[in-house]
Amino acid sequence: MADDTKLIQAENLTKIYEMGDNVVEALKDVSFDIDQGAFVAVMGPSGSGKTTLLDIMGCLSRPTSGRYWLAGQPVSEMPDRYLAQMRNHEIGFVFQNFNLLARGSALTNVELPLLYDGVPRRERLERAREALEAVGLGDRVDHKPNELSGGQRQRVAIARALVNNPRILFADEPTGNLDSKSGQGIMALFEELNEDGNTIVMVTHERNIAEHARRILSFLDGQLVKDEWRDKKDNTWG
Repeated sequence: MADDTKLIQAENLTKIYEMGDNVVEALKDVSFDIDQGAFVAVMGPSGSGKTTLLDIMGCLSRPTSGRYWLAGQPVSEMPDRYLAQMRNHEIGFVFQNFNLLARGSALTNVELPLLYDGVPRRERLERAREALEAVGLGDRVDHKPNELSGGQRQRVAIARALVNNPRILFADEPTGNLDSKSGQGIMALFEELNEDGNTIVMVTHERNIAEHARRILSFLDGQLVKDEWRDKKDNTWG
């Protein structure tokens, strides 16, 4: 049963892929929940199931069995047309490769979700500018991706993810294509966004990146093997 106090609830999630004669159990009976306003890292080596889990949480895939609720809605049981609505209005995505339009300015890239949603042009531009200001790129609105550093491109991608005011931000290896200095800058931005009330779930295979979150869910061979919380007083994990 859904708990209205939880933003995410996962109950006994299992995901099986059949590839010819091979059967791969990518997730095995995974259960957890996430509160509104949390900053959670999903961590594990390649093949551990973390990307499969992100696809399910982001309404991009369905579990083979088990149930998933987002904001009290039974996502695992929804028709595809409602899943698309959930993705458009409840979720913001940030990817490792930025996924920006090469010929579009930062402003054009950020306003895209609003364009698809039918928001009038004046409002689109105003909200896109505000989102770029929020990630520290108010002076780069007319720059194209090839005129920006890797860290700045990822900030544009984060602004685009935030422009629809989603309930939750999913980030898939957001520092994977950045140098260490740019990566730390992006993680500092995520911490600021979380302090402002944004819920963030981030997939990473790097422990030092995961420790910017307040909670770490560790996966191995499709199973949730550890659930750690950061102590606010002494900054230790347990």
